[in-house]
This record gives sequence, C-alpha cells and structure tokens, in this order.
Amino acid sequence: MTNDEAPRVAFQRSCFVILSSFVIRASSFFLICPTALQAADNISVLGNKPKWSVLEHYQETITHDEFAHLINDVYCTHGFAPDLIEINKKTARILMNRETQKFFTLRFAADEAADKHVPRLWRPVKSLPPAQPEKPLSGLKIALDPGHLGGKWAKMEERWFQVGDSKPVEEGDLTLRVARLLAPRLRGLGAKVSFVRNTNEPITPKRPDDFRELAKKILIKNPATAGQPRMGGEVLDPNDPEKEKTIRWQTEILFYRYSEIRRRAARVNFKLHPELVLCLHFNAEGWGDPNNPTLTDINHLHLLVNGSYLADELELDDERFEMIRRLLSRAYDEELPLADTIALAMARETGLPPYQYPTTNTTTKVGASEYVYARNLLATRLYRCPVVYCEPYVMNSKDVFARIQAGDYEGTRNINGIERKSIFREYADSVTDGLVQYYSKARCDRKAWCQGMTASQPSLVNSTAAQAVAP
Repeated sequence: MTNDEAPRVAFQRSCFVILSSFVIRASSFFLICPTALQAADNISVLGNKPKWSVLEHYQETITHDEFAHLINDVYCTHGFAPDLIEINKKTARILMNRETQKFFTLRFAADEAADKHVPRLWRPVKSLPPAQPEKPLSGLKIALDPGHLGGKWAKMEERWFQVGDSKPVEEGDLTLRVARLLAPRLRGLGAKVSFVRNTNEPITPKRPDDFRELAKKILIKNPATAGQPRMGGEVLDPNDPEKEKTIRWQTEILFYRYSEIRRRAARVNFKLHPELVLCLHFNAEGWGDPNNPTLTDINHLHLLVNGSYLADELELDDERFEMIRRLLSRAYDEELPLADTIALAMARETGLPPYQYPTTNTTTKVGASEYVYARNLLATRLYRCPVVYCEPYVMNSKDVFARIQAGDYEGTRNINGIERKSIFREYADSVTDGLVQYYSKARCDRKAWCQGMTASQPSLVNSTAAQAVAP
C-alpha cells in the first residue's frame, strides 16, 4: 500500500490537515495551526527549508512549452493559487515564501537546441552506453526499496492481518522477500543493485518516543482534541475510531512514515545515487479487524510516478520547491515510459486488471498502459532520480492470500485449481521482464537486433536471469 493510504499530513496556508484514509476507508480530519512547529516557513512535517538557490543551476535548461506542459498536465493537474507559479513567455516566476513575498525567476531556453545541460546525479537512458543483448542492464544502478518495515513493526504500521491460525500477512516482509529475489535477477542482467532497506528494521535512528513533544503540539493545537490529547495505551487498538487523537498514534506515524521515508531519501540521494529506484509494495482492500479480516474476490494492479500535486500541497514551500526541482530534472521523461513498460509486463505475467481509483482527487492517470497514475507520495517526491512505484496484488484477496500462505517455491504449484508460480517469483520475474524490454530497446546499437527484441525478451529473461534466482 502507498505511504499515504494510511494517515497523511498536508499543510494549508495557516493550518494543516491530518487526514486519515485508505483507498477504501476514511476517518476524520484534524485542523491545527503550524506556528508552534514552523514559524516563518511553511514547511511540511519533518521537512527542510528549501534551498531555492539550487535552482539557479537549471537556468535555460527547459523551454517554455515543455515547462508549461509538465506543470499543467503532470504536476499541477488539480490547479494552484495564481501567485504560486506564473508562467510568462521567457520566464516563470515561482513563489518562495508568501510571508516575505520572495520569488524565484526561472529563465527558459529559447528553443530545444538552446537547452543547456540538465544537472543531475543520475544518467538518463539516452546517455547510457549500448549494451549487449545478454546484459541489457549492464552498468545500470538500480536501488530496490521494499515498502514498509514488517516484523515487529508491522502491526504499528497497520500492514498486518491474520486469518485464524494462519501465518500473519505482513506487507514489509512480503516486499523484502520480493526484493531479495529480484536483486540476483537484475545482477545477472548486468545491473548494479543496491537496497534502500534489506532488513525488517527501520533505516531511521529515531523511534516513536523521540516525537512525543511534536505529537503533543500537533494534538494540543487540534480543535478535535479540545487541547486535551490522550496518551493512548502501550499498544493501540487498531479498531479504535479515536486512535488518531492519541499522542501514541501521532508519535508512531511520525516515526514509521515521515522520519523513516525521509531517512531512506537521504540514503538514496547522498549515498546510493541510482539511475532508478523501484519501490516494491503490495496493495489491499479494506480488511476491517486485522485479527478477523475480510477477504475479497477483488484483485488488481497499478503503478505510480510522481505528479498530481494537490493545491494544498503546493502551498507548502518545501513541497513546491521539491516539485520544481523534480520537474526540471526531467525524471518524468524517464519514469513514465519505464512505468508503462513494466506495468504491461506485470499485467501479462499476473493477468491482473488495472486498478481504478474511486476518485480523481489525488491522482491523474498518465501514459498509455491504463495502469499508471501520477501521485504525490513522499518517496516519489524526495528520491532525486526516476522512481517507479509498484502496487500489484490485493493482499487480502482470496487468491493472493492463498498464494502468500503457500510461500516461495520453485516451479509451479496448484493454487485454487490453477498451476501458479510462487507469487514472489511472479512479481520479481514480471518486473525483470519490463526492465529488460525497456532498456534493451533504448540501449541497443543494432537496429535489426532491436526489431527482434520483442519476441526474444521473455526467453532472454528466463535464460539469463534464471541462472541467478537464489536470493
């Protein structure tokens, strides 16, 4: 599940909203004033003051038409206040801080031929050297980011359920298992693979109690708690409709979502420097009581790339800055065709239909595959390189639950009357297929070989990657 399909925080001009929601269930809103948290700067939770001077390096690296297209059709599809971004013929004026009325002026390139070099730490696919057919991912730096934590943290994250005496389903453990199967497949095809997370322990050194004072400030300023926040028990009841009003719940979400993802972003941006991050997740429908969950017949697939910022999100100085920097890096030019290709490969392998969001309030469908959406998630925004965020399989669907219980295995087994691969290997194989298809086409240096790749890709993946399938 995405990191904001559980409670998320978004600031407004003079107050911010803590919205608790899953795709299929919703809770209450909390309105509080941020003055106790950030005085002069309108900054998101645990965010940093933006360094607008960084954008000087992007002067004259983009044309007016490309900038306007990305703003209107990708990143700001829900609109924005007119003083935030003003697009003129030769420049764009971007609000840095409303209180001080300071603006950043971006100068456009006169035309594509006049575009200056785009500064970035990752290499776009067009700058990668040609690759041999048997090593289409050679030299490509890929970071695997298994979503969530799992283990002892799974219940806290609300990524845990158990049916009777069966083995508990913990999303963080599932995604880590997929990543450990995927890594040797990609290395066998020439990629340099790193892990953003390779255990079920947090990357952040912080723990919930480190955020007690911040949680108190959030709740004291919240009219819904009447200035009297509850501490909450040592272990919160997941079915308690009032849990969001407790200090414990607030400290936990500040820990496992905001602190953890920001720490992962620092690892990606300052240590790993990948060309691509693959965020690996499983999806879910509402399961109700995690100790007596509802299983469903529904199953689906979708992928996410960064974009579709909400108007309230754009009011935040740091989110607006991060969006502009991401736009100027042209990460979207890499993400979308790659996500489309991976999505179609996953659809072929899994047979899953595309997920349809019940509302367009937070997402915008992009690309040609029908499986890819733009959405502003913390990870897709903060990781300073192309990011493809995978959301296959509904964990509490009857079919997926049976396959998860079957565990990992070689070959096929009869699951619900159908011979199936291990769900973990199916996931890893389908992502590998998509990467091979995309990078083979983009990097080949022989036209005839390119034209023959479509037919040969499945066998290429099976013959090359299968030599290194052991995690």
